[in-house]
Amino acid sequence: MALALAVLAPAAAAAPRLRSPERGPSIPAVTPGSTGVLVQLQRGQTRGVKSLLRGAGAELISSKLRIWRVGGASAPSLLPLLRLGGAVQTVEPDRELRSPAIEPVPTDPLFANEYWYAKVGADRAQPPGPGKPVTIVDTGLDATHPEFAGRPNTTLLNTQHVSGKNDDHGTAVASVVAAPANGIGLVGVYPQAALQAWDASPTGDANLTLGDEIRGILTAAARGPGVINLSLGSEAYDRLEEEAVLTAFREGSIVVASAGNEFQEGNPVEYPASLDHVLTIAATDENDQPAFFSSSSSSVDLAAPGENIPIAEPLGYDASGYSVDDGTSFSAPIVSGATAWVWTARPELDNTQIFELMRRSARDVWDPGYDQDTGFGVLDIPRALSMPPLAPDPQEPNDDIDQVKPRGLFTSGRTPLNSPTHPAATLRARLDAFEDPDDVYRVYVPAGRSVVVYVSGDNDIDLALWGLRTRTVFEKGAALKRDLLAYSERPGKKAELVRYVNRNAGGITLYADVFLGKKVRSATYSMSVTVGRGTR
Repeated sequence: MALALAVLAPAAAAAPRLRSPERGPSIPAVTPGSTGVLVQLQRGQTRGVKSLLRGAGAELISSKLRIWRVGGASAPSLLPLLRLGGAVQTVEPDRELRSPAIEPVPTDPLFANEYWYAKVGADRAQPPGPGKPVTIVDTGLDATHPEFAGRPNTTLLNTQHVSGKNDDHGTAVASVVAAPANGIGLVGVYPQAALQAWDASPTGDANLTLGDEIRGILTAAARGPGVINLSLGSEAYDRLEEEAVLTAFREGSIVVASAGNEFQEGNPVEYPASLDHVLTIAATDENDQPAFFSSSSSSVDLAAPGENIPIAEPLGYDASGYSVDDGTSFSAPIVSGATAWVWTARPELDNTQIFELMRRSARDVWDPGYDQDTGFGVLDIPRALSMPPLAPDPQEPNDDIDQVKPRGLFTSGRTPLNSPTHPAATLRARLDAFEDPDDVYRVYVPAGRSVVVYVSGDNDIDLALWGLRTRTVFEKGAALKRDLLAYSERPGKKAELVRYVNRNAGGITLYADVFLGKKVRSATYSMSVTVGRGTR
């Protein structure tokens, strides 16, 4: 922006003491009204020179480097005086800098039909190079397809089956994520993505199996933090599938799943879409309304277009190599690719932060605020790239005892918040009724001492303290009477506090459970653990 400065003649009394005239840097041409010039002073200049610059309306850019910006209107009269006095070391024109150019509009023939590109803001931001990988756990990927043949950063994690009549799904899903801008066919949401493919149909012909899905999730997670896309599901809950998802989240990855396409078939509960710590994606149409087929539930986190989506097809399935289809199978990979894009651009964030960022940055549509049809709204890539993140959510997943105790679901368990050498601890964390309903922490209590656990939040939360033999914080009957040591369920936003005295001969580790009050969707809270005297 040009600086509107008047030309000021220095008063005689304020004239600086200048050194003898000597040859200095040439003065660039400056037109009135331009941004001006950047002037770097010689070292050791007098206060009078700086007063002269200030009097002329010059702006100090850096005292360390002695750089001033002289407005275009002031430069013609001021700079010769400074130059002849030997006060100037360097003079450069100031100039406007442009942001990195957005890539030209892709020339791929089907790109004009990808209305969804603008709906999610992919046309208003420049994707980075390959970074956080996206793993497609699905039917096989046709690596001979023009979109993938020779595509860099494409890794087949196992043998890919694409010869069966129903083996097209994985190729279609992968194309929505990562089809390159190569002048052929279509363009994915993140064309430069590091793409990985795991075929979960060991015999081909779309015969996906639970075991091979689990192997795919765990294989992707073991390769390092990334995004795992599951455009699949069933109405049957399976504990092993849930444990695979929790393991992937524990190891730093994000699992994205399609919400399902059964709204008109009774809208049944779908898995893995309904599991905790899964980013669940519904589908919208060209008008940002819920797609007629998109399953609706409290587990939906956000939405992306899922109607009339151009997709790639295996050449053996369709000679043209392309088709158009509907389904949350395609809204999910749009979000998966975008999540990897945002995470690659913001690598300092962990998976708990990226997970929440993708939800909270969504563009609200349909019912105001959160709704079960579109979640927090439609994916908004530019907003996800710029929105300030929440703090990390520590020790996730920690929804129950087996996720934090040693030799439980995870061999190492979780380290107690406090210890014999550090008896006090504090943390901040958050809860969500349908993604992270409970936070369980291990708490150390020395022999003959007491422990006080205190929590306060921005919504109604409750607190319980469980004993050593507890198997789950959802115990009932005799186990509940035996293991529940203390609890606090004050109404509203009132703080909760529990206290326990260890009368054993040695130190023990207990479990503190923080959970949401009734009819509360989410909360952020602070927690403290303090060891005191064992008075009773």
